[in-house]
Amino acid sequence: MDTARPLVLMEDTELLDEALRLAAAAGCDVQRVPDPSAARQQWASAPLVLLDDTGLRHCAEADLPRRADIVVLTATEPDPALWRQAVELGVHKVLALPEAEDWLTATLADIAEGPGSDAGRVLAVIGGRGGAGASVLSCATSVVALRRGEQVLLVDCDPLGGGLDLMLGAEHAEGLRWPGLTPTRGRMSPSSLRSALPTADVRGGGLTVLSCDRDGSGPEPAAVEAVVSAGRRGGGIVVCDLPRHLPAAALTALDLADLAVLVVPAEVRACAAASRVAERALSRGVQLRVVVRGPAPGGLLPTDVERSLALPLLTSMRPEPGIDRALDNGHAPAQGKGPLAEAAGHVLDVLCGSRQ
Repeated sequence: MDTARPLVLMEDTELLDEALRLAAAAGCDVQRVPDPSAARQQWASAPLVLLDDTGLRHCAEADLPRRADIVVLTATEPDPALWRQAVELGVHKVLALPEAEDWLTATLADIAEGPGSDAGRVLAVIGGRGGAGASVLSCATSVVALRRGEQVLLVDCDPLGGGLDLMLGAEHAEGLRWPGLTPTRGRMSPSSLRSALPTADVRGGGLTVLSCDRDGSGPEPAAVEAVVSAGRRGGGIVVCDLPRHLPAAALTALDLADLAVLVVPAEVRACAAASRVAERALSRGVQLRVVVRGPAPGGLLPTDVERSLALPLLTSMRPEPGIDRALDNGHAPAQGKGPLAEAAGHVLDVLCGSRQ
């Protein structure tokens, strides 16, 4: 529908070509109009109006009403007369190209994606010590969410973890890993991001995963912010697997999370190690809860771990029969029933109620 498309009224051919190029890159269909009369019908309902200085002058002279989300594009410093007309028409921004390319592309991409901005949820999963099972719980929670009909993006933020694609049996799946996306910054289109990433074939459908590689560097903070924010804008669930030493990129994901869970084996030494991780995570202001993983060789109870860490207990889980063999054979966790799937379900229940 025309009312869903940005209006473009520009006579400067170079600026017009640039605006159309950016719209195409953002996957946003625009409606070009030749004059204010043609623009009048969609003037109030278009999500965005793009003008050049001539288009602004003509719209002001045609006495079109003030409205939000008018952007004037220029190639040079605007003169005082243009500023006066911009104020009269209620112009939101006057932007110079090419300097404002990133902002305009991101805005057009958001329009193309439609409503639902910031409708998603972000979960961060951290191990209390090495080998705690955070990556397994991250994958399990993603699989269970997918089985519930959610749109899911699994983000691997641990460059030393061996790659979550390997844990999901998707190491040969086509698509970009972090080395192919970094450096990425600014806003990204959720649909474009998903189409660029590998898909793991699991029960419930295809699970989109952004994995670290077996070699190459891990993600940069700006790239993590762009990816996680795009996943949230897409309206789904974003699950971030974080290393326990919490480098800058992991802290970025933690800052964006609605909920963080700390996976702690039911062992005294694990509690001691997890307390340091919890202290750093809590300093970011995130809602942090503990998931206790069995077995408990010394008889430590989940409530003992809860008291030791002074963190709310989200859930506990018994050992998952055959999990190591399944993972070694490339079978994603929690595709059926069991303690791991049950714990992942509890995590999702809390996550989906974590923001009112």
